[in-house]
Amino acid sequence: MTPEPGQHTRMTGRRQPYASADYLPIADHGLIGDLRTAALVGTDGTIDWYCCPRFDAPSVFGSILDADRGGSFELAADAPTRTKQFYFPDTNVLITRFFTEDGVGEVQDFMPITDDAGELGRHRLIRRVLCVRGSVPFRARVAPRFDYARKPHIVRRQAGQILFESADLALALTATVAVEHDAQNATASFKLGEGESAVFALDCVSDDITPRGCPHAEAEQQFTATVAFWRRWLSSSRYRGRWREIVHRSALTLKLLTYAPTGAIVAAPTTSLPEQIGGGRNWDYRYVWIRDAAFCAYALLRLGFSSEAEAFMKFLRERVSLRAGGQGPLQIMYGIDGRTDLPEHELAELEGYRGSAPVRVGNAAADQLQLDIYGALIDSVYLCDKWGQPIPSDQWDSACEAVEWVCDHWDQPDEGIWETRGGRKNFLYSRLMCWVAIERAMRLAHRRGLPADLSRWARARDAIYRQIMSRGWSPTRRAFVQHFDGDVLDAAVLMMPLTKFISPTDPKWLATLDALTADLVSDSLVYRYDPAASPDGLRGAEGTFSICSFWYVEALARAGRLDEARLAFEKMLTYANHLGLYAEQISHTGEQQGNFPQAFTHFALISAAFNLDRALG
Repeated sequence: MTPEPGQHTRMTGRRQPYASADYLPIADHGLIGDLRTAALVGTDGTIDWYCCPRFDAPSVFGSILDADRGGSFELAADAPTRTKQFYFPDTNVLITRFFTEDGVGEVQDFMPITDDAGELGRHRLIRRVLCVRGSVPFRARVAPRFDYARKPHIVRRQAGQILFESADLALALTATVAVEHDAQNATASFKLGEGESAVFALDCVSDDITPRGCPHAEAEQQFTATVAFWRRWLSSSRYRGRWREIVHRSALTLKLLTYAPTGAIVAAPTTSLPEQIGGGRNWDYRYVWIRDAAFCAYALLRLGFSSEAEAFMKFLRERVSLRAGGQGPLQIMYGIDGRTDLPEHELAELEGYRGSAPVRVGNAAADQLQLDIYGALIDSVYLCDKWGQPIPSDQWDSACEAVEWVCDHWDQPDEGIWETRGGRKNFLYSRLMCWVAIERAMRLAHRRGLPADLSRWARARDAIYRQIMSRGWSPTRRAFVQHFDGDVLDAAVLMMPLTKFISPTDPKWLATLDALTADLVSDSLVYRYDPAASPDGLRGAEGTFSICSFWYVEALARAGRLDEARLAFEKMLTYANHLGLYAEQISHTGEQQGNFPQAFTHFALISAAFNLDRALG
């Protein structure tokens, strides 16, 4: 296929098999957003993932999942170039620089954040192009593909704007340079001299939002306001430790993954980025996992961002039923609006990142039983009461019902934290977090003098402890293991000392730490478990799990092995991308794998840095 004029080589058409040149590495992206949705911007200046108008909406730019069909917004120097990418300091405004023989240019990408009720639905994506030295030719190509490239659209010009209209969604493109269009796409070619600039703005159009232009003055004002918003937010951080820059980048990333209208926190802004190239472990993470969101709320609360934790608690109160009934009081995940129906299906039309099919939308794990989420939830309630606002009486009543349910149902197999699809087991981590749920509720009741059936709770808590110590310990492996009466190791048990279940210097724990180091650790990177030893019902392999690597750092630090902990942490920092972002996993060659960026990983980084700082003194 012959490329269209100005078309980027990543969009030169489907090749059989896929051509890796059509796909940037997952790590070669930055994230921008407006607390309602987000976009991935490649180091080549291409937006190749953007769902509008919210995180879980169908994509309009999805070339990261299909270079030919997915759609993208390219904006780059039209000349041989080197590129570099960074965030404007202490913000989520992304800058991509292009170094050519004749000059240096840059693209500033951001999404304005507004409190104006009349503008909340605009979801404006602004791309400001500047020539900072010499002269630079640029090209742009806007090629939306609505509803994961399943719905057609028309393109027309109206009042100086280019409208892309599908049956359910319309986007309006305005620019300060001349833009041409054909039946599907819009293109522009222009040259800027030193000090000159151009602006592209893409608005989501609805009955309430009228398209409008974005002249230079307005782009400058919105740039300044967006920078001020992020810096004002970050100024609330209480972290003053050794790793301030990377911790604050993680905090900014977690904030980007919050859905402001409800207080929800998504696990990641993407779907189906593979855990192994060519494998089938491709999942949709654009939802609220109670576990992930609770841990993230803890991390933000630890840094001083109490309003985010309180917003998540409000999400739980208003949109998630904690009342007992059915299989349990909690579904493990919810939509960002609190919906419970998240059916999983495959998009056969898309080839997947670098040919890694299937591409999935929805997540069938929503129907799983994962008992550990109760520990994450009650722990977050406990910490919010301790460091934020005191728990409201109605939320305490709901929390008590959840704890009562745990007392009745903790002793049963489940799918576990890793959402295995190979059948339920008696996972140690699930029992551990049931213990956490009851123990934290008891602490809260004692501290606040709240009503509770403490004697019943204590009996259940102690029964869980004894069961873990007797059936979760393998004399053969001299370690605590993945599930009862087995010998398989699992990095999730690293949470045992982190949750204060066991002393970090207990001989049994130190033996476990040594066993995990020998079997699951590779250059500070930690595999969550060995699928060959513990079949999980899924095909393909996976990389090391980054949250486990940061848990490992904490476990080492708490055990007093500070030199090892610090070295492992510093090594983990070298696996971040150029912006300090992490996906879910890291391959054996050091590449980021899985959905990107991953909230779980950034939460664990913050926790590890905070606790390692404290241990080092």
